[in-house]
Amino acid sequence: MTSPQSPSPAPQPPVPASKDRIYRSPAGMAGGFALLVIVGWLGIDGIVSGHGRTPWLALASLILLLPLIIAFTLRPAVYVNDDRLRVRNPLRSITLPWGAVTGLRSGYSNEVLTGEAATKYQLWAIPVSLRARKKAARKQARATAAVRPGGGRSRAPGLGLGFGSFGGGGLDTDSAPSRAESDKIMDELRQLHEQRGAEKSAQGEVTVRWAYEIMAPAVAGAVLLAILIAVG
Repeated sequence: MTSPQSPSPAPQPPVPASKDRIYRSPAGMAGGFALLVIVGWLGIDGIVSGHGRTPWLALASLILLLPLIIAFTLRPAVYVNDDRLRVRNPLRSITLPWGAVTGLRSGYSNEVLTGEAATKYQLWAIPVSLRARKKAARKQARATAAVRPGGGRSRAPGLGLGFGSFGGGGLDTDSAPSRAESDKIMDELRQLHEQRGAEKSAQGEVTVRWAYEIMAPAVAGAVLLAILIAVG
């Protein structure tokens, strides 16, 4: 007589991946919401109050413009965890395991490089601000000028304290260098790439997915608008 079998242990759930850090452009999102309000208000007003072909033209314009506004302002984001970098650009999403990334470059735009051919993908969600860079450079120059050539710190007239400090703690330019916000983010990504690029869990192929949910309505709106204009 066979003894009843003991129930097999329940399978252990997979270890969850590290939580994504999400980077977006606050200025882009603010501009996107403002454009959506303006275009939506004008379009709805044209549909409700327009005459003749105006409601149809307003509808076609809304179908064309709203997806594009969302794509180029609200959609861009960069998702980062210990294993991969996912770039969500206006018309496509690119998933790049850290092992497939060959570098991150900052110039007039921030880009991630991959493959032997150095294929590059722009990071729309982390735009470069030349104004912010110049502001940070001026701040760093002022901080450097506050330090004497001999290593001492300049003193405010009539005070025994370091300039810009309270209680005698002077400005330390080495411990708090001035950097533009987008450059700080790129530094963080480079550091994570260096730390995780060789890990087994960070290997894989680069995948690209086109944003058909954005492209399809925009194309439909463009076709409808072209037909309305053509028929006069």
